[in-house]
Amino acid sequence: MGNCVSPSPGRLMTKSTSSSTFGRSTGSGISIDEVYPEGRILEVPNLRIFTFAELKTATRNFRPDTILGEGGFGSVYKGWLDEKALNPSKSMAGMVVAVKKLNPESMQGLEQWQSEVNFLGRLSHPNLVRLLGYCWEDTELLLVYEFMAKGSLENHLFRKGAGLQPLSWRLRLKIAIGAARGLAFLHTSEKKVIYRDFKASNILLDSNYNAKLSDFGLAKNGPTGGESHVSTRVMGTFGYAAPEYVATGHLYVKSDVYGFGVVLLEMLSGQRALDTNRPSGKHSLVDWAKPFLLDRRKLAMLMDSQLDGQYSSKAAHQAAKLTLRCLAGEPKNRPSMKEVVETLEHIEAMKTRTKESKDLPSQRTPVQCSPIHPRHEGAGSSSRANHYQSPR
Repeated sequence: MGNCVSPSPGRLMTKSTSSSTFGRSTGSGISIDEVYPEGRILEVPNLRIFTFAELKTATRNFRPDTILGEGGFGSVYKGWLDEKALNPSKSMAGMVVAVKKLNPESMQGLEQWQSEVNFLGRLSHPNLVRLLGYCWEDTELLLVYEFMAKGSLENHLFRKGAGLQPLSWRLRLKIAIGAARGLAFLHTSEKKVIYRDFKASNILLDSNYNAKLSDFGLAKNGPTGGESHVSTRVMGTFGYAAPEYVATGHLYVKSDVYGFGVVLLEMLSGQRALDTNRPSGKHSLVDWAKPFLLDRRKLAMLMDSQLDGQYSSKAAHQAAKLTLRCLAGEPKNRPSMKEVVETLEHIEAMKTRTKESKDLPSQRTPVQCSPIHPRHEGAGSSSRANHYQSPR
């Protein structure tokens, strides 16, 4: 784990002894996102150090009915804090937050916990989830994030029930643009950051469907000194990782662009990147979908049937072309995330085929059986769980 965008590990890893802060804002009522809409790297970490007792109070002693999600890392709980001082609220009032409590036996462990603190404690952008603070007492490792009311993109694309409606074409574009802006910020900041684990479950949505990247446990500082890549052990999620990274351990800034292309393909098709429930030969979405992306006449067979009538053929074709560019085998042939943002904004500006409600999920329609869409599967295949699996 690099230290280019982090203060000294010793300072960040201070154990919780009492409530204290690192460079917190003065409480002017103006958010960092409003002052710096293009994002910035903070000189000092903007985090509050919580005690374990405070977070027990905030989560009602980690009650089971406050669990937002669970995974190999541990569990995420809903908590409540006073909005100004970030003190725990005893009355389930105030600001709702998400408290990630790491399992002491988690394979992700201390290194990835520290990576989250180092990166999200310094990086500020409207399309990155905000880390509010952390706790480290004995073997207890916790992180406190802003609460994202709509949960993950994965939930909305693939999970049934819980009152989730299919995302409309306009909302999918809005989410894709937001996530792309987050990646573009990481790639163009003074100290380039490679996200390394871009996938639908790591894209969280606020109450207005604004997308924010979460889970920086695998993030790496980018190459320096004229180098094209960094070498590291292969980690991430199968199906999203770029082929050059899987094959060689060489991680490029544009390795993230490949992952973005996979998620964009998921959003267009309504299908998971990897799904062993699909027929043989179709487990990998990228492998069997590429011929449909290449052929404009076949593209309609790939598109999610729940989007029927919401987009123009030109918009779909442009989105397919962008997806193919992102999925190029050679990193140098992929677009930059800045180019991706510009292309998506151009597609968003195209007129839709039919009128639809503003920023509302589309109405659920029966899914037609076809070689591309035998059915929408609820089962997942991601090997790393996100800290919001289902909003409550």
